[in-house]
Amino acid sequence: MRDFETWLTASMDKPDSRTRQAMSYALLAPGKRIRPALLLAALEDYGCDRSLGYPAAAALEMIHTYSLIHDDLPAMDDDDLRRGRPSTHKAFSEATAILAGDALLTQAFETIADSDPAVVPDLVKVLARNAGPEGMILGQTLDLDAEGSQDITFAQLEDIDRYKTGCLIAAALEMAAVLAGHPEDRETMQEIGMKLGIEFQIQDDILDLTSTEEAMGKSLSDQERGKATFVSTLGLGSARDMVKDLDRRIRLLTGSLHMDPDRLVKVFDQLLNRSR
Repeated sequence: MRDFETWLTASMDKPDSRTRQAMSYALLAPGKRIRPALLLAALEDYGCDRSLGYPAAAALEMIHTYSLIHDDLPAMDDDDLRRGRPSTHKAFSEATAILAGDALLTQAFETIADSDPAVVPDLVKVLARNAGPEGMILGQTLDLDAEGSQDITFAQLEDIDRYKTGCLIAAALEMAAVLAGHPEDRETMQEIGMKLGIEFQIQDDILDLTSTEEAMGKSLSDQERGKATFVSTLGLGSARDMVKDLDRRIRLLTGSLHMDPDRLVKVFDQLLNRSR
């Protein structure tokens, strides 16, 4: 991912300001880059040059980072640690963090517009649909509504994570199909992404119980807040079984794509076996 990281860094080389500093602080911090990794791996599996997806991958990472900045604010999850460093509002200020998140959201659409002009309208629609009030924002809304509830159901948990985490992952995979000229794979890519988002969040819930703040690079605050998770709802063993079942179903779906999914499966392997 070094080539993409270089491109992403160059995309932030703009006139300096306090807000710009906060944007770069958050965006360029060491992260897993899951969404770009999935998009670029899928493009290569389609036989395309991975650089074709740099603008879309960067836009996704900007949207994801803005959501983390806002998530960490006192009005939301009130977390002091992100990606192994003080959260943006701690390193700068709450006001600057809000502006940095807003600016990253806006710049994401400017960045994705640098993609192949023939598919920019489709890419913008995919990004807006998955990041907006029927996508990631819906998941965050459902999560806030469930805060402090002791009666949250398994179905509600699935909905929260399908939207809050799954939508941007699904967007990465669907964008790869758009860029590669395989519209017939878009629906399957969306389904894979949604399942992968739930799998990823269950793993986070497991690591929240079994890992450390140092290893995760963020606060392990779900237990302290009494927040319902897949582990608290299902138990640790059943949560781990659900991860395995979702992984099996994802790989079955991948077999129907119009590609040799070698690189994509390697990313799935990395996500399945992650420790942070």
